[in-house]
Amino acid sequence: MAKKSTIQTEKVNTHIVEWLKNYAVTAKANGFVVGISGGVDSAVTSTLCAQTGLQVLCVEMPIHQAESQVSRGKEHIEQLKKRFPNVSSVQTDLTATFEAFKDSVPSSKDSTKVNLSLANTRARLRMTSLYYLAGINGLLVAGTGNKVEDFGVGFYTKYGDGGVDLSPIADLMKSDVFALGTYLGVPESILTAAPTDGLFGDNRTDEDQLGASYDELEWAMIASESGNTADNFTGREKSVFEIYKRLNTSNKHKMDPIPVCEIPKTLK
Repeated sequence: MAKKSTIQTEKVNTHIVEWLKNYAVTAKANGFVVGISGGVDSAVTSTLCAQTGLQVLCVEMPIHQAESQVSRGKEHIEQLKKRFPNVSSVQTDLTATFEAFKDSVPSSKDSTKVNLSLANTRARLRMTSLYYLAGINGLLVAGTGNKVEDFGVGFYTKYGDGGVDLSPIADLMKSDVFALGTYLGVPESILTAAPTDGLFGDNRTDEDQLGASYDELEWAMIASESGNTADNFTGREKSVFEIYKRLNTSNKHKMDPIPVCEIPKTLK
């Protein structure tokens, strides 16, 4: 199921950079703010933004973060600042804010629900911070989600990392993002690291949470869009396809527009 990217990296790079610049100019924004996680998606997104020549603010927002994630993020930011004079950075440690939030809300005996809710809270605190920084600097919040996350399995937090102004890489599969990251010179430590959302304060990877690798999920997404059903497959392929369909269905509420209760004209 391994998928090799076929995108024309140089042309895709140019296309996205021009799109970003045109959008920002039209919006009369000074540039972009990007949350840096130490992963390939945020590294590629921030590098694309940097190429516009507009202001780019890279933000680290650790919350009990693993040192490996922090160090990868710092490595990327430092090399990006050396390459692009329009890039600056700030670290906003949200650990104390997160702990204060935990102390301020009631808990529950259902530890699974508590842990998931707190993981999503981390993402929402980061979103709030990015929009604060965007507001005081006249910037746009650039999203870092890729296609299989944003439109396949919905692997993001609603109103967390899903709360952005524009999404430059959301039409690229994860394999495409890695290909673009290699072309852009993203640090090797990031390109070889196992993808993780870092929201649980432990070493679990995205694959641990999803039950399938991104290569497998890309395959399933394409297979689903081609009209296949689980009955078309056996073994691991069948299992992966079922994982994809389950996640795609359960997370539709993230991907579809917010439902609006429309009032009949006869009642107005």
